[in-house]
Amino acid sequence: MEFDIPDYIKGLIFDLDGTLANTMPLHMKAWKQACRSFGMDMSSEFLRNFTGVPGKNIAHALIKYHSKEGSIDPDVIAEQKKEHFINMQHLVREVKPVADIVRKYHGIIPMAIGTGGHRDTAVRTLELIEMRQYFDHIVTGDDVSKHKPDPETFLKCADLIGVSPSKIMVFEDGDLGIRAARTVGMHPVDVRGWYDYSW
Repeated sequence: MEFDIPDYIKGLIFDLDGTLANTMPLHMKAWKQACRSFGMDMSSEFLRNFTGVPGKNIAHALIKYHSKEGSIDPDVIAEQKKEHFINMQHLVREVKPVADIVRKYHGIIPMAIGTGGHRDTAVRTLELIEMRQYFDHIVTGDDVSKHKPDPETFLKCADLIGVSPSKIMVFEDGDLGIRAARTVGMHPVDVRGWYDYSW
């Protein structure tokens, strides 16, 4: 597919998981494996409500949903999920329509990554899909105190690329990220219809 950036857009922000990299099936599988250890389950519907949210926050919500507060440490389950994901991470592939935009506009329009994931796994994902060289600026869940739908991640990206929010286009696969972009006048693009988004 061909996607042209409008002239009024002077900066681009890309979410990573489910947007630039097709990682969501792997994240889903990793959550299921981690949940199994604690007698819980993870559904696609549940996880879709938390796309762009750090693992620890998802673990908190999951424990509350299963009425297991106080009996499971969210840090432990989040860490187990991360380990399962890392073990499968080599299977990740780019989302080609989004990656093509990065290649097309690299060096022409300033770009940044704005993800709720951990920095180490985010950088490794970019390396695995051979996209690390396109991004000088990466803002992760480790770099902010408030996560999507709060716009802090995207505002930090805007500062790093030196572009005002009203002139930035944000590529996202999550409702929370789309809401965060709109909150500060950025222009979100929902990529979920661009590829097979089933997991």
